[in-house]
Amino acid sequence: MSDHPSVRPYHRRDRDGVADVCVRTADNGGDSRHLYPDRQLMPTLFAAPYCHFDPGLAFVLDDGRGGVGGYIVGTADTERFVRDWRDRWLPLVGDRYPPLERPPRTPTEEMIALLHRPERMILPELRPYPAHLHIDLLPEWQRRGYGRRLMHTFLAALHERGVPAVHLGMVTANTAARAFYDRLGFHPIEVPDPGPLTYLGRSTQADAAEADAGGASASRAG
Repeated sequence: MSDHPSVRPYHRRDRDGVADVCVRTADNGGDSRHLYPDRQLMPTLFAAPYCHFDPGLAFVLDDGRGGVGGYIVGTADTERFVRDWRDRWLPLVGDRYPPLERPPRTPTEEMIALLHRPERMILPELRPYPAHLHIDLLPEWQRRGYGRRLMHTFLAALHERGVPAVHLGMVTANTAARAFYDRLGFHPIEVPDPGPLTYLGRSTQADAAEADAGGASASRAG
């Protein structure tokens, strides 16, 4: 085991580490444990289904001791992913999080309502960007270049599969995340009535400046 942090493919043994990072970054980049007491809830929406259905597109930041300091997960085909979520994911998690029979009243219930509406991910404006992603880093690993390395590794994997473009939805209030995505070449996608989210997209093709900045080394690190 190396003592140096590195970006590498996700392994099944990383499941708990990825879940922990998800929980500790799910409140606009901060710790969400005060909002969602069930620590499996947020990973059930935003991390675990991607590792389950698209493990080849899941990458982690290994802290050099086998721990997870961050991750990027996603899917190459959002519409297929939504079908899998409806047909295969909800049967796995629905007993723990049954659908609500009334409007949600708490943050936990709001997330459970989202869990049972995977079709919310399919919007006409996003069809030119068939892939989508989630990326999270613990605070101590931010602003050190690891987020960029995770992103370049993920984009390269999509490009190798022939996927032309990718999108993401971020909480508009998270201005630090928006600055990160802007630096990586993401641009806004206009979506009617986006609610609290901003949608961003970009090509999976790396330009020359990105390659010079370390895209190739990030792919090797993965």
